[in-house]
Amino acid sequence: MPVNSKGEAIAPATRAEAPKAKRRLRASALIAATAAAVLALTACGGGSEAKSADGKVELRFSWWGGDKRAQLTQEAIAAFEAENPNIKVKAEYGDWSGYWDKLATQVAANDAPDIIQMDEKYITEYSTRGALLDLSKYDIDTSKLDEAALNAGKGEKGLTGIAAGINAATILANPAVFEAAGVALPDDKTWTWEDFERIAAEVTAKSPKGTYGAAAYGTDEASLGVWLRQNGKSLYTQDGKLGFEPSDIKGYWEFLKQMSENKAVPTASEIVEAEAAPLDQSGLATGKNGMAFWWSNQLPALEKASGGELQILRFPSKTGKAEDAGLWYKASQFWSASSRTKHPEETAKFINFLTNNAKAGEILLADRGVYPNSEVRDAIAPKLAKADVKVVDFIGAIKEELGEAPAAPPKGAGAIQEIIKRYTSEVMFNRLSPEEAGKKAVDEMKSAIS
Repeated sequence: MPVNSKGEAIAPATRAEAPKAKRRLRASALIAATAAAVLALTACGGGSEAKSADGKVELRFSWWGGDKRAQLTQEAIAAFEAENPNIKVKAEYGDWSGYWDKLATQVAANDAPDIIQMDEKYITEYSTRGALLDLSKYDIDTSKLDEAALNAGKGEKGLTGIAAGINAATILANPAVFEAAGVALPDDKTWTWEDFERIAAEVTAKSPKGTYGAAAYGTDEASLGVWLRQNGKSLYTQDGKLGFEPSDIKGYWEFLKQMSENKAVPTASEIVEAEAAPLDQSGLATGKNGMAFWWSNQLPALEKASGGELQILRFPSKTGKAEDAGLWYKASQFWSASSRTKHPEETAKFINFLTNNAKAGEILLADRGVYPNSEVRDAIAPKLAKADVKVVDFIGAIKEELGEAPAAPPKGAGAIQEIIKRYTSEVMFNRLSPEEAGKKAVDEMKSAIS
């Protein structure tokens, strides 16, 4: 499953391609290596410097994403500048793969953008090192934000991120694959993991060779997080440690191997091949998978790629009860600000605009996930595309079923996904047993976040 806490349509940039994986790990290393520099710089204080002679302020705004996001975001910038003629916002953007290397270097050089699109995996890393502004000290209205989404941006350094969108871990299904196989779509309010395996294996058996009932999990944090929550554990604890032991992840890999052996999901080599494919060539988009693990806000891009409608499903549970699926609202990205910005008031004003202004909502729509502001969400509903409405409806449908919000990823958590992917591969290729992989993976994970 492609994930970027991302949880968004740019996720292919994070799939298991060795050069990109190395860049991500290098980003974490850069963040850690610049800690002393960041702390030293932030200790010097920040605050606003005098405005230019004509009273105008220029802010730099950095984000990752594709061409569509760039277009929409620049339109939102223009709308803000029209209401605030004395503030100019300069856009800086690129793809995920190079974003974190660049940001770590900028922060170390005291050249960070004023407004930073931040990810769940790195927000603790940056905030605890003093690189992000406590937004609670500025005039940003958070009263209409979903509580879980708001709390996701809070930490020991205050409110260092405002959710730009919310999503949820899901299984997306391709009804055309099920119909061709003559298999009914599952009832996602009552199905168990055993049902998932049985249904997926049946689709595989009744489909052309090379088509599987489901894609494999094991290349992401989301499916592991759900698995652990359903078993009374968690990916992380509130004090920044791992929330599980080797025996907990052992079962996760044992079930994956079992499903592969029963042809419910692909073989090891096919899993590796699929992980390297871009979103529009993914098994779900090309009709080679009946189901796959994706974040909810990736549905529109996948529907476009598939040329047909897809269906959003809840994760299976151990009990067959929807409220036991262990889902949660996740901030797809955050709006954060550099603690070294020279213009914190104007920076906060821009973040407040993106968060609470209906004009911004009408432009950005659901590009970064479902709008966390309930009033803006209602205001833009008539303008949403059909695929986006599906996502909004799903987010609303699971509201009463959600579990407790998970602990934020601790410092060093940016390396965890690569560790999961690597040991999943070791298990699937029979180079390590699930038990051996569990011990080695947990040791590596503990070292990464220590």
